[in-house]
Amino acid sequence: MTQRQVFGEVFGLESIVAGVVFLVVCAVFGWALIRRRAGRRVDASGRSEHPRFEAYYVGVLGAFAVFLVAWTAWQNHREHQPADRPPVRVDVTGFQWCWTFAYPQAPERRSVTGTCRGGDLPTLVVPTGRPVQLRLTSKDVIHSLWVPELRYKMDAFPDHVNTFTLTMDREGRWMGKCAEFCGHLHYTMHFWIKAVSPEEYDRWLDSGDGQEVAA
Repeated sequence: MTQRQVFGEVFGLESIVAGVVFLVVCAVFGWALIRRRAGRRVDASGRSEHPRFEAYYVGVLGAFAVFLVAWTAWQNHREHQPADRPPVRVDVTGFQWCWTFAYPQAPERRSVTGTCRGGDLPTLVVPTGRPVQLRLTSKDVIHSLWVPELRYKMDAFPDHVNTFTLTMDREGRWMGKCAEFCGHLHYTMHFWIKAVSPEEYDRWLDSGDGQEVAA
């Protein structure tokens, strides 16, 4: 999925940059400890400023900051390309302590929900190869829809709608959960997101029986 790929690239590059900076800082710190170790006489410098060194230091930090901001913005643009067709819409509502997934574009508006206890987990069914717009809100407190394996995460607020669009490039089923502490049963707020072929999705949407598609 594009989100997962972009997240991996951004996280990988920024981890390398952070690692290089960490090693440089450790090397400078170690050099300073050895040079100024106890028992070795080192005369204090008579200079109070080092403008050239400080200019290099600020320049390098500024270059890193500009590069990271530009890189992140470019990757964010890649991730949120405009859809080439009207997206499939799913209205997601979090509540204490489960989820409701409503499909307003179905011939007869339908929804899927559950109790999020035991095996009663709701399934968010989406088609592959089509943009899917998720519109998130909450009935009570702040929740957060999170699919760890796919790197999708967004908060759901009461009296507010957050929107993001995803496109699944392969069929499969993944576990999602709430990532915002929302009460004593927060830990039970799991759900499934299931990607199926467009044909199977259309059959399921038209059936109106409220049942999950076959595994």
